[in-house]
Amino acid sequence: MPNEKVIKIKPAFEDGRGKISNIIEDSSISHVAIITSKKGSIRANHYHPEQIQYEFLISGRYESSSKDLKKEGAKIEKIVVEPGDLVITPPMIAHAMRFTEDSVMLNITTGSRDPEKFKEHTIKYELIK
Repeated sequence: MPNEKVIKIKPAFEDGRGKISNIIEDSSISHVAIITSKKGSIRANHYHPEQIQYEFLISGRYESSSKDLKKEGAKIEKIVVEPGDLVITPPMIAHAMRFTEDSVMLNITTGSRDPEKFKEHTIKYELIK
């Protein structure tokens, strides 16, 4: 089973006015942010001990690298994320993103992202340079 799960989000409803796409049905969501990234930038290089992280790519493209920290000798896995993809990263999966295009995404998590407690919910772990 891969470290990160990618779901191709398809519209649930469409008519002449446009489309409705349901991204996540999870009552434990506590945080939603919109993140813009420039081509060539790197984000993440960390893991979350307890939180599930959802990344919904609105526009652009990036390569996601991940490693399961619960498995000794685990290898780094890579996937290409495209607009409309939802990437689900469970706890204890180190992850990093290298943006191959200017991008806009939603970052959604099951726990607080209080900046005062950053070191409690987000632990640095360098996967890519």
